[in-house]
Amino acid sequence: MTSGRPDPPPVKRRRRRFLRRLTLATAWGAGLDGYDLGVISVVLPQISADLNVGPAWAGLIGASSLIGIFIGAPLFGLLTDRFGRRSPFLINIVAFVVLGVAQAFVQSATELFVVRLLLGLAIGAEYAIGAPMLSEFSPADRRGRLGAWLEACWYSGFLVSVIVGYVLRDTVGLSWRWVLASSAVPAIATLILRHGLPESPRWLMSRGRTDEARAVALDHVGDAAHFDAEFAAEPATRGSFRELFSGDYRGRLLLVSGFWACLVAPYFAIVTFAPEVLSALGLDDARVGTIATNAIAVAGAFTGMFVMDRIGRRKMLIAPFWICAGALAVVGLWPGGPVAVIAACFIAFAFFNAFAADLCGVYPNEMFPTHLRTTGVGIAAAASRIGAAIGTFLLPIGLTTIGVGPSMLVGAGFCVVGAVISRRWAPETAGVPLMQASGVDGPRLGRPRAEAVSG
Repeated sequence: MTSGRPDPPPVKRRRRRFLRRLTLATAWGAGLDGYDLGVISVVLPQISADLNVGPAWAGLIGASSLIGIFIGAPLFGLLTDRFGRRSPFLINIVAFVVLGVAQAFVQSATELFVVRLLLGLAIGAEYAIGAPMLSEFSPADRRGRLGAWLEACWYSGFLVSVIVGYVLRDTVGLSWRWVLASSAVPAIATLILRHGLPESPRWLMSRGRTDEARAVALDHVGDAAHFDAEFAAEPATRGSFRELFSGDYRGRLLLVSGFWACLVAPYFAIVTFAPEVLSALGLDDARVGTIATNAIAVAGAFTGMFVMDRIGRRKMLIAPFWICAGALAVVGLWPGGPVAVIAACFIAFAFFNAFAADLCGVYPNEMFPTHLRTTGVGIAAAASRIGAAIGTFLLPIGLTTIGVGPSMLVGAGFCVVGAVISRRWAPETAGVPLMQASGVDGPRLGRPRAEAVSG
């Protein structure tokens, strides 16, 4: 209900069907990202042995996609704000298919690094395009849950990749090249899902193309009253790159970049090298530990999805950061502790990290207006991957030099920084219409929703 009266049943059914399809098409893209970034953790030891590379090259290959995201997210974010959401939303999945297959034919560490770097560009495009596009169609009271599907599917894709990777490697006997190339299969399915999806009405309005925006809205998400309530007030404004670094948007950019980096840096580092980490901690079956850790993360992501719009954004960030910091600190200070204690700490870290990470598919989109949204999200995604890439590159070196305990304490430090940033600056945007949440007159940094809206 958006216009003060109930929508006619046919309109509600049409909107529900469209939102289901768009959510699925976007969430599958996020799951594909998780699949590609997860499957490398299964075969990285075989890659190192087959290509005869040391810890530094192993870390570089593990971080290659993250480096690509750092470049691709802001680049495609800027292009998407300029040229629209629809075409990049489709083209980057085509790149997934081509580059996924290309991994089967690499012959050296350099070739693999380059292919996965390009794959990271496509993943970066997905971060910058998918979640913003979904948020621009989503109603305020369901925006959190719909956006959280992306992260839940990301973790599901990561888990599926680990299971499929072990099956293809150990049961079927495929080489690591074909295990990596298996990512092309879900990419093809995602490409089919996205065919024929429309342009975002909000972006069309930002370009002054009101008639086209109205046509999209009437065809897919509502009637004239719904269009007037949800989209008609979008201003025709063309932003500039510099606008993101001025006024309130600068603070919002720092907030989402900071909390996102602090969430993903320890997670990517640990799960990419999960077999090595778990072996260093004395856990005998690294495969079981890796699968279990990712399964717990999936449970955390789905739990967060169902409570996000009820408990609000701030609570979903602050408390989980402290819990993750405590869990990694215990492992860091007591790496030789009982297996049950170490396992409990990893369970707590995986669950609550994924629980809070649901916000990565929601919160950044609420911080920026339509004419800056994908650029802002792209820059935040890129900034978050600086920490993730550094952690992924340095962890194998840290395990062989300073040891697993100090390495885990570094991860705990990231979580402490994330908790402080969130406590100080994160506004409450749950249930706030997207235009208000993303506008300079919306919820202020560091203020809960009640103050922001009433003020």
